[in-house]
Amino acid sequence: MTEPVPTLADLTTLRVGGPARRYVETRTEAELIAAVTAADEAGEPLLVLGGGSNLLVADAGFDGVVVRDVRDELDVPDHSACAGITLVAAAGTPWDAVVRYAVAGDLTGVEALSGIPGSVGATPVQNVGAYGQEVAQTIAVVRVWDRGRGRVRTLPLSDLRFGYRTSVLKASMRPDPDDARAPWAPTPRYVVLDVTFQLRKASLSRPITYPELAAALGVPVGERAPLQAVRDAVLGLRASKGMLLDPDDPDTRSAGSFFTNPLLDAQAAAALPPQAPRYEAADGRVKTSAAWLIDHAGFGKGFGLPGPAALSGKHVLALTNRGGATADDLLHLARTVRDGVQAAFGVRLEAEPVLVGVTL
Repeated sequence: MTEPVPTLADLTTLRVGGPARRYVETRTEAELIAAVTAADEAGEPLLVLGGGSNLLVADAGFDGVVVRDVRDELDVPDHSACAGITLVAAAGTPWDAVVRYAVAGDLTGVEALSGIPGSVGATPVQNVGAYGQEVAQTIAVVRVWDRGRGRVRTLPLSDLRFGYRTSVLKASMRPDPDDARAPWAPTPRYVVLDVTFQLRKASLSRPITYPELAAALGVPVGERAPLQAVRDAVLGLRASKGMLLDPDDPDTRSAGSFFTNPLLDAQAAAALPPQAPRYEAADGRVKTSAAWLIDHAGFGKGFGLPGPAALSGKHVLALTNRGGATADDLLHLARTVRDGVQAAFGVRLEAEPVLVGVTL
């Protein structure tokens, strides 16, 4: 149903962005499909919104319809596969509600993803990951509305083409260079309806592969730990980095990690300083730490304070709105950091949030 039009600043964790031309909240799958179909038939630019935790929206707002999925639905079908328990979550469901439910029910596979803001529908798009886990490790299928074909489709794991912070869903969001609305409408071909997870029944976590998390738990890398202990440790680590939403803490007024960790070929990785972190990636490339590059390029915690836009005082990967920041303020900071890292190390950082009406 059509609602009073808020600003995008009211709907995003960065607290930045002007109004939409039209705003619709949908409370059922049928309403979501109808709203998307109506926008497409009218030729309206479309922005489908969940938790708003991964968006940087222009100060001018969005000259189209914003459709916000406000469903909050978890379902455990009355069957179990030999591999574990099936859990189906509507796209609008807050992500941490899924993790909390899984941990409470001794279902392992997402415990290290505790505290990540946003909704379920965004998790397969970005292949959300943290502390050694990715949602790709637990997703069985994603049901979507295929705007290209005008029908519901079920995409199995093999069709989702998950990679580091990417998927076929994210790839479909790239603006069409022939679209006169670009970059105003980085809208996807696929609108996520729900996600089916396959979780294993266990009281202990999967092996802890992330050294920082292992240290917080007091266990060796590769060991398991009780699910609730892992959740508590992750929440503590995220809070220490300003990555848990807190209305009283401006360090949390962000879109999380603003830059992805670069994936480099062997030649580019060899050109990094010897002390730079290096991790083997699945495709033969080398992953390094965006946070390390930023810090060692001279952009420490709190760079840009007092603001209005500054790096978090707790974690250099987060660009924060210290109060009254505009999209232009945040983009200026992002460009300063990106260009400084490129000048220092020859590595160009890529933004993780979806940019609406702006370019970096």
